[in-house]
Amino acid sequence: QVQLVESGGGLVQAGGSLRLSCAASGRTFSSYAMGWFRQVPGKEREFVAGISRSGISTSYVDSVKGRFTISRDNAKNTVDLQMNSLKPEDTAVYYCGAKDSVHDRVDRSLWYDYWGRGTQVTVSS
Repeated sequence: QVQLVESGGGLVQAGGSLRLSCAASGRTFSSYAMGWFRQVPGKEREFVAGISRSGISTSYVDSVKGRFTISRDNAKNTVDLQMNSLKPEDTAVYYCGAKDSVHDRVDRSLWYDYWGRGTQVTVSS
């Protein structure tokens, strides 16, 4: 029903910035809460940032607060993650997720309905 494609990953130096984008298909994008997650080999997927259907609410994992910003453009069916002051521990595959939501709230769980295939972010020290 929904296809998600991430882009914008790459190799950056510590302290640098990177902007990830997620493009979604479908005509009901505005009904989905959206989130960014990350995963490293041998570890479980981690919630990084989320945004409610309308964009009125956002939420972040403590480790990225003040450094990352999630935003969405419902007219373009896109969700972005601006990452500043990157650290080596931010290195991971970053995934975009979508969850069909009745209420305009952020979902910090891993129980999302659709996932992209991920984009690699590597921060060198």
